[in-house]
Amino acid sequence: MITLSCEIQGGNTELEYEWRTANSYIQSNQSKLIIVSASPFGFEYYECRGRSKSTQHHLTEWSVPLNLTISHDKARPVLTVSPSWLSPGASVTLNCEVEHPSAGWSFYWYKAVPDLSEKSSSYELLPDGSGTAQDSYIIHGQTHTAGYVCRAGRGDPEYHTDHSQPEFVWSADVHSAASLTVSPDRVQHFTSDSVSLTCEGNFTEWRVRKFSEKGFVSHCCDCQKLSGSSYKIHSLQEGVTVYWCESGSGEFSNAVNITVRGVFKVL
Repeated sequence: MITLSCEIQGGNTELEYEWRTANSYIQSNQSKLIIVSASPFGFEYYECRGRSKSTQHHLTEWSVPLNLTISHDKARPVLTVSPSWLSPGASVTLNCEVEHPSAGWSFYWYKAVPDLSEKSSSYELLPDGSGTAQDSYIIHGQTHTAGYVCRAGRGDPEYHTDHSQPEFVWSADVHSAASLTVSPDRVQHFTSDSVSLTCEGNFTEWRVRKFSEKGFVSHCCDCQKLSGSSYKIHSLQEGVTVYWCESGSGEFSNAVNITVRGVFKVL
């Protein structure tokens, strides 16, 4: 639903209004025009002018056309998490940013659960995470690596945005359900090295995810599966990358920060 307002300087109660589009006049004499259903073609322009209630004489010219473009793609909020690396038991704050934040949005908060069969994630609503008035949500006592998403809604009936992109909170704390180990286990690696990752836990299916310095979360396409739950990275890229495992039952392992430096040749 969209509301257009026609404002005329020096206007008084003896004024009424006319509205038109490129193709037709609109049956309304009010200063505000409510558009319930936008043009299916996605683009329209609107004009208004004032006239006398008593004489019906036009008192103004048509306004400058207002070009209204309708996108049929849903908006997508941006989720941020703080901190992204945590100490076990610390609180985590989620913030869901939408366009026009003063427009009466309600917010919905979800945990991302790995779904290996779909190569994606499903979403579970967090406790008291349905339709909050605040654009932030605090998780107390966070201990393990986890992914979160949000979405927003407004209006009656309620219009919902798409879900945000998942954002992750990483914990280096190893727990019994799932863990990730790196071999060789050292502070720094070089681009000429190969590194082995092992996902451990009572699960038959795993996938390895990574987060690069460029800010992208992706599957570890350069991870060659060796056997069972072991993987080898042959082509290490220079920089800092976070790796973690996700199990077929939705568990996250601890996260591991791998720092890679280039090989310096001595001439």
